[in-house]
Amino acid sequence: MPAYVIAHLQDAAPHPDIAEYVERLPATLAPYGGRFLVHATPHEVKEGAWPGAVVMLGFPGIAEARAWWDSPAYQEIAPLRSRHIEGDIILVEGVPDDYSPTGLVQAIRTALP
Repeated sequence: MPAYVIAHLQDAAPHPDIAEYVERLPATLAPYGGRFLVHATPHEVKEGAWPGAVVMLGFPGIAEARAWWDSPAYQEIAPLRSRHIEGDIILVEGVPDDYSPTGLVQAIRTALP
């Protein structure tokens, strides 16, 4: 099942460390089958507030996403970003192609008083 890394990053001023981070990032993804799905492209907020940028990476599975995050190659460059950009980053497992929310709906209805 695919997995994703989703980052909601707050706006940051340009910095040489950020340029280096972005230059080096693709090489850290390759060994784990990771790829960019969204990379700071414009977004449209429909509800709530979402200042900053969105980055979304795709991986073959959650194990690969975790292995990438924990890898020495990524951990070496992560401070280049984290020193200059605040944000939230999550790893999340996707759903299979034939996913249906029926089971969740049943669980919600069962939990109703």
